[in-house]
Amino acid sequence: MDFEAELKKRTERAENIIKNYLPEIAGPQATVIEAMDYSVGAGGKRLRPVIMMAAYEMCGGEGELVEPFCAAIEMIHNYSLVHDDLPEMDNDMIRRGIPSTHAKYGPGMAVLAGDGLLNSAFETALKSTAFAGSADDNANILKALSVLADRSGIYGMIGGQAVDVEAEEKNLELPEEDILFVYENKTSALLQASMVCGALLAGADGKTADVFSEAARCLGVAFQIQDDILDVTGTTEEIGKPAGSDERNGKKTYLAYLGMEGAEAEQRRLSAQAHDLVAGISVADGGEAAEAKEFLTELIDALVDRRK
Repeated sequence: MDFEAELKKRTERAENIIKNYLPEIAGPQATVIEAMDYSVGAGGKRLRPVIMMAAYEMCGGEGELVEPFCAAIEMIHNYSLVHDDLPEMDNDMIRRGIPSTHAKYGPGMAVLAGDGLLNSAFETALKSTAFAGSADDNANILKALSVLADRSGIYGMIGGQAVDVEAEEKNLELPEEDILFVYENKTSALLQASMVCGALLAGADGKTADVFSEAARCLGVAFQIQDDILDVTGTTEEIGKPAGSDERNGKKTYLAYLGMEGAEAEQRRLSAQAHDLVAGISVADGGEAAEAKEFLTELIDALVDRRK
């Protein structure tokens, strides 16, 4: 497999899906829709929808059933970034190399844009029922919706963010286990939603979904550790936001406990574990399922050394 070519193809497909499901910029509320479109259209790796499609195909999924969920997960991811950049949170003025949403539209409109993306995400995910061909498909959609809501809510992404924000507001030094909690929820949770929703929509059983969930947990923590490393070693041009923001904001990361060398080793260990878990999932020989599995394991490997 030509991984770079395959990644480009799958990313382009994800881009087209997302564009198709974004609301039209029209009406008296056009400004908030424009701000929503601006935040989603600012770029990004489209990692979550790409992962979701790969998991769906690995488990034998075919057709457009997964596409509304792919758009939905990217809307949720971007709403979290819009709110994360707000003055009351990280106060970042740059995101993906351009002004963050609140820097361009103001904090009030940015809050509403984030709220709009979150609501639109579930409206969009429900549109998958239009592609359901059986009662089983509808049952799988309900299972996936439950995972999407859980992993993006107070027991997932929002819960992790809440612990992170509270620590900053109270100038607390989080112990290592609490930093892990933040990583597993603030970052891993949406990756878990991506893999597990893709698998469930394709009709995967609970055991397979659990393997995907653990693989995504490992990948998410590794991904966040790499973010911490890049915040120290990367440039603003590479990471698309001001480098060194963790130190300026007084945020304690895994690097404080493990050091650079230890953090790099842990990131690689977790990435390898995620790779092995996905590689151990049985799929049909040949065809789209096998290709999707090869792609997903190579994608996990590629994220180890990313600079963006």
